Amino acid sequence: MSRVGKKPVPVPAGVTASVTGQTVKMKGSKGELEFVVPSLVLVALEDGAVTVTPKDQSKAARSLWGTSRAQVANLVEGVSKGFEKKLEITGVGYRAAMAGKALKLSLGYSHDIEYQIPAGITIVTPKPTEITISGIDRQVVGQVAAEIRDYRGPEPYKGKGVKYAGEFIFRKEGKKK
Repeated sequence: MSRVGKKPVPVPAGVTASVTGQTVKMKGSKGELEFVVPSLVLVALEDGAVTVTPKDQSKAARSLWGTSRAQVANLVEGVSKGFEKKLEITGVGYRAAMAGKALKLSLGYSHDIEYQIPAGITIVTPKPTEITISGIDRQVVGQVAAEIRDYRGPEPYKGKGVKYAGEFIFRKEGKKK
């Protein structure tokens, strides 16, 4: 039994929600988002909260139940507060800077990497070794952070590379002489 799916998603003041068929639309101060709920799950707007229930007790319907509820909750949080990911860059000469509408990364390669920022995403570099990614869509914010981290992921010997803020990198001991 899903414990996540049972809880209705409250719609806070300042956010307008509408459910038409399988489409849930949220509109708030940060913007507007929509999510199409899978057909195995029913969604309804009842007294200021969005409720999600499975159509039947099949394994697939129960699997999508909690996931759909979490997606709807992310819509509410995205249009009201937004989402943010922070990245840290470690390494001599490794840095990031904004170059117009692109993020310019110097990560030890023979060339600089120009990352084109997708629509709806804001990237700020408060320091040359810090990157802050923010937006209203949690999936897109996480995807952008993962793509930037993939250019030079943290390595276990010296810890050089791009990592999430607060991420623990398991360090290895170097070769013995």
